[in-house]
Amino acid sequence: MHSKACDALRKQGYLFFSPDSSAAVKPCMWSKRALRGGDMCYKHQFYGIESHRCIQMTPTLRCNQRCLFCWRSMENEVVHEIELTPDEIVSGVRKLHKKGLAGYKPHKDVTAERWSTATETPNQVAISLSGEPTCYSQLPQLVDLFKENGYTVFVVSNGTRPWVVQRLYPTQMYLSLDAPDEETYTMLCRPKGDYWERIQESLSYLSSRRSAIRMTLVKGLNDHSPEKYARIIADAAPTFVEVKGYMYLGYSRSRLSMEQMPDHAYVRSFAEKVARLSGYRIRDESPVSRVVCLEEEL
Repeated sequence: MHSKACDALRKQGYLFFSPDSSAAVKPCMWSKRALRGGDMCYKHQFYGIESHRCIQMTPTLRCNQRCLFCWRSMENEVVHEIELTPDEIVSGVRKLHKKGLAGYKPHKDVTAERWSTATETPNQVAISLSGEPTCYSQLPQLVDLFKENGYTVFVVSNGTRPWVVQRLYPTQMYLSLDAPDEETYTMLCRPKGDYWERIQESLSYLSSRRSAIRMTLVKGLNDHSPEKYARIIADAAPTFVEVKGYMYLGYSRSRLSMEQMPDHAYVRSFAEKVARLSGYRIRDESPVSRVVCLEEEL
C-alpha cells in the first residue's frame, strides 16, 4: 500500500499504528533532549509545553500540497490507506511514544521521575508530524477524544480544507500562511488544487479560538510584501503569529539551497515589519529555532 514510503520513514524513527494505515508517532529531537535534562523546544518557552511529555504524531501521511520547503519525500506518497478510528489511535499512542523513547531509558542523564512522566503521563499531543491532518476524515473526533483523555492538543494544518478546520477546537489551532498572495502560494506550496480562497476561509475561523498563524520564511521566495501578510493577519486576528525560518533539512535540500535558510536576525527583522503593519508586537523569540512569536497589541 505505502511500503516504500513507510520503510524509509521507519529508518528515520517513525512508528506506525498498523501496516494498513499511515498514522504514526515519532518522538522529536526536543522530546529526547528534555528527557535527558536538556533544553526544551520553543513551545515550552512560548506556551509552557513540557517537551518530554509531548507526543508528536499524525493520523495520516497524506497531503494535498508539495511544498518546496517540506523536509519529507514526495517520491513515494501515500495514496490509499485504511483509516484507524480515533479510539484506536488514542488507545495506542502512549505505547508507541514509549517505544520511541525506549533507547533513552538507560541513559545516565534520564532520571526515573522524568522517564515516568514522559512515558506514563504524557499530557500534550502535537498533531504535526507530517502530512496534512485534515485529510484524516475523523480529525475533529480525534481531537475531542484526546482532550477527553486529559491531553492538551495542538493541530497544525495548511488550511486547505476549511470545512474540517471549522469543526476543530484543539487547545491551539495552527494554520500555515506561507505566502502573501496566490501567485507566491502556487509557486512555493505547489497545491494539488485551487486552494487559496479555501485557506482564506480557514483563516476566518481563527479569531473564535486560541490559534496561531505560522509563517515559514524562505529567502528569495516568500520573504516579500510584509504589508500583504499583515493585512491577512489583521483580518484573521489569531491569538499568536509565529514567524519561523526555513530549515535546510531532509528532502527539501534537493529542492532548495542552504542560502535560502534565513538566520534569526533576518527572521526577526521581517517579523518586526509584519508586527508593525498588522497591529501585533513581538511577544517572545527563540534564536536557536529561528522563530519569533507575535501577539496582538493591547
